[in-house]
Amino acid sequence: MNETELKQLQKGDILINLTYLPDDVVSVSSKIHIVAPPASVWKTLTDYDNLSSYLPKVLSSKVVERHGNEITLDQIGKTGIFIFEKIVHFRLKITEEYPNNISFGQVDGDFDVYRGEWALETSPAIQGTVLSYHAEIKPLFLHPQSLSFLCSDRICQEYSRHTSKELKPFSRKSDSFFYLQPFDS
Repeated sequence: MNETELKQLQKGDILINLTYLPDDVVSVSSKIHIVAPPASVWKTLTDYDNLSSYLPKVLSSKVVERHGNEITLDQIGKTGIFIFEKIVHFRLKITEEYPNNISFGQVDGDFDVYRGEWALETSPAIQGTVLSYHAEIKPLFLHPQSLSFLCSDRICQEYSRHTSKELKPFSRKSDSFFYLQPFDS
């Protein structure tokens, strides 16, 4: 993480980068600063059965299998924007590398390519966690590239904003599945 990114994150900016890759694959990357310790962010991200509680496009999420740090997860979600939204189904293989990385890849579902990772970083320059998301996505269904780019940008912004709101220390959500512990003062 360079100094410019660090300053933007400290101001509360959400950093987003979208790139077209060969064969109609879209690469989506984002970073956000969360004022919570990495252990709290990790706990929330790995509560897979409750992802729909804080990720706006996830309708349901269920662990099918767990073997150590490898998880098989079934998800149903929404993709698209406005009237172009579509319900998608997919099964992910997830590998956890505590406390820094969660990688995922589709093993079955509505995408030709769907793989990526969540990464948690810390920096002596700021208190909290920098949460990074990177994914490469190519749906099996019709998706004009410009619409895909717009949807990816909007989805990335929504995920980052919702995740950030839910991961603020001291905040409680009624009937929620988690409460992040604040830093010791």
